[in-house]
Amino acid sequence: MEIPSRFKTNTSSFHHYWTMGAGVGLLEKLQQKPDLNQAKDFIPYLFSYDELADTLVKQLHQQVGFTKGQQLIKDYIADPTAVAAPFKEALDVFFNQIDPSPSWLDWELLERGIDLSQRAGLSGLIVLRDYCLMGGYESAAINKPLIYTGALKKGAVKRLADTVDFWVDVMGKGALRRNQIGFQKVIETRMIHSFSRINILAKTNWDKSEWGIPLNHWDMLATNLGFSLVFMVGLQRMKFQILPEEITGLLHLWKYIGHLLGIPLQLLPDTEQQAIESLYYWTMTQKEGDADSKLLAHALQEEPIVAYYPESALGRKMMREIHLYYNHYLLGSYSCRLLGLDTTKIGAIAYLNVLKNKMRNSKAKLAQQRHLLIKKGRAEQLEVKRIYLTYNKRANNKNQ
Repeated sequence: MEIPSRFKTNTSSFHHYWTMGAGVGLLEKLQQKPDLNQAKDFIPYLFSYDELADTLVKQLHQQVGFTKGQQLIKDYIADPTAVAAPFKEALDVFFNQIDPSPSWLDWELLERGIDLSQRAGLSGLIVLRDYCLMGGYESAAINKPLIYTGALKKGAVKRLADTVDFWVDVMGKGALRRNQIGFQKVIETRMIHSFSRINILAKTNWDKSEWGIPLNHWDMLATNLGFSLVFMVGLQRMKFQILPEEITGLLHLWKYIGHLLGIPLQLLPDTEQQAIESLYYWTMTQKEGDADSKLLAHALQEEPIVAYYPESALGRKMMREIHLYYNHYLLGSYSCRLLGLDTTKIGAIAYLNVLKNKMRNSKAKLAQQRHLLIKKGRAEQLEVKRIYLTYNKRANNKNQ
C-alpha cells in the first residue's frame, strides 16, 4: 500500500489538542482511547476522490467555461428540461447517481441541526472563522490545494465571504430540499472542488507521493468534522448549552451534506463518539503546519484590516484585535504560537459576548425561549452575510 509522506504521527499541534486541549474532554466521552494503528485503514482515502463530479466537470465546465458551467448546474436543478443537449445528458448521468432522499435521511432530525446552527447566531460565525478555519491551518496537507489554486493571492476577504455565503445559505430552514438554495450551493461547491482538483493535477507540480490526491475523501471528511464536531466544541467553549438531540441533529445534517458532496457514506459519522474517533485518527496522522500554514493564518489575521467593513480604519483595527482574542480564547496560546499569530490585550473586550451567551443560553432547554434564540441568531447571521457580500462586491469592483 502506498503511503504518502504527509501521513505521520503528529507530535505538535494536534498532539497538544488531545493531551492538553479540548480533545481531552472529547476522549473522556469514549470508552477507550482510539488505537492509532487503526488510522492506517484510512490511508486509501488519501488517494480516492469524487470521480463522478470530475467526469461532469470535464464534460461540462471544461467545455463551456467554469462560470457558464455553474449556471447550467443551477438551471438544471431548477428545471432539468431547461438544459439542452449535449450537456443535459451529462447532467442526467450525474444527478441520477445522487439520491436527494436516501432511506436513512431524517428531515426532522436534520432540522434540529439547523436549529442549533441558527441559534448560534453571530457567535457561530465567530467559531467557524476563529476556531474551525484558523485551527485547520495547523495541518500542512489539507490546505495545500488553497496554495496551489492561488487562493492566498486572491486574499482572505473573498475566501471568508464565500464561506459565510455558503454556510448561511445552507443553514436556512428547508434549504437542503431539492431545488432549494442550500442544495444548489452544496452541488456548486462540489463542482468547485472537482474543478480545482483537475486543474491542480493538470497544471501544477502537485506531488501525490507527498500529499495524496488534492481534495481527497479523507480530507473532505476532516472538513466535514470541522463544520460539525469541532463547531460544537467551539460553541461549548463560547458557553452554549447544546442539547443531546442537537448534537445528533448537527451530525445528521452534515452527514447529509457530506453525502451530497460525494464523501463515501461509510466515512460519515452518525454519533458523537464515531465523530470523535474519526477526528482523532485524522488529526493525529497529520504533518504539522509549515510556512504556507503561517501565510494562510497571517492572511486571515489581517483580513479585517483589508476588508471594507467597518467603514473606519480604527474600527477595522479593533475588529482585528477582537478576532485575535477569539483565536487565543478558542485555540489556545500553544496553537496560536505555532501559527505565528499576534497577541492582543484590548481584544479581551470580546469576552463580554461570551458572558452574554452564557446568560442567553441558560434558558435554551425551554422550547419557547429556544425558538426566540433561533430567530434572533438567524437574523444576526443574515446581517453578517449581507455585510460580507457588500464589502466583497466593493473589493471586486475596486480590483477590476
